Amino acid sequence: MTGQTFITKTVPLFSVAAPAALLLAFSLGVAHQLGVGIGKAGANPAIAPVTVTIPDHAFRYRADGEFYRNGFAVDPPMVSKDGLGPIAVMKYQVSEVDYRRCVQAQACPAIAMADHHGEVFPATGVSFDDASAYARWLSRETGEIWRLPSHEEIAYAAGDRFPDDALGVDEDSDNPALRWLADYDRETARKAASDPKPRERGHYGENLYGLADLAGNVWEWTTTCHRRVDLAGDWTASAVSSCGVYVTVGQHRSPMSAFVRDPKTGGCSVGAPPANLGFRLIRDDRWYAKALMRLRERGLIS
Repeated sequence: MTGQTFITKTVPLFSVAAPAALLLAFSLGVAHQLGVGIGKAGANPAIAPVTVTIPDHAFRYRADGEFYRNGFAVDPPMVSKDGLGPIAVMKYQVSEVDYRRCVQAQACPAIAMADHHGEVFPATGVSFDDASAYARWLSRETGEIWRLPSHEEIAYAAGDRFPDDALGVDEDSDNPALRWLADYDRETARKAASDPKPRERGHYGENLYGLADLAGNVWEWTTTCHRRVDLAGDWTASAVSSCGVYVTVGQHRSPMSAFVRDPKTGGCSVGAPPANLGFRLIRDDRWYAKALMRLRERGLIS
């Protein structure tokens, strides 16, 4: 480019290699202390669930949370991402028989009798805390790392099955009645279409990647904390997150308190509650995933 000069500087190899070697040595030491690379004796990969690998792809989704501008509720903006890389996701939601193994191992709380429907049904009546306990148990049993997905990862994996909660109301309008009416119509339609009875796994079909039962009547827990976002006049944002209340995704998105098992009893901060609460997990193949798990188990990170 005219008028610009680019200067390159030769960096001695030692000045790069030495810090890298020190970082590697430190990492190996930390890994040893955390037990990374030391699998459970007798780990059984055979009980690992069937997964679908989501290919790397660009995607768009509507942001999570409650958005306000000048004191009026508005639709969350669309978010565009280049991709998250390949991720391995459970093809099906965790079933009753899968969850029962964790209960029998005394690693998960039992679900209520009212939520027993059969071995081929997804596990329902499961709280965020229950799902997290199952992920820890499955990780120990298989020697792999399993975790709940984030809201963004569900959007990435769901593709065109991901719900869009937009009301389509003119966000520049200063008439709140327009949004109230649109919101009333939407919630009325959701309640009319409600089908609370869980269905056998596979009932709702597969998405374009082969994941089953997305956007069915079992809402799935994510690790994304519910938030309120206030947009200024110039569209800059200030957000307040409420961790302990997590986004669930099903036929629509709904924030739920972490301890809630039956969404009909409360815990949903906005809109119609989910019909049922269940979950599916992601296999975390990152090289440092085991270290993160150990740190969480020791309460060193959240």
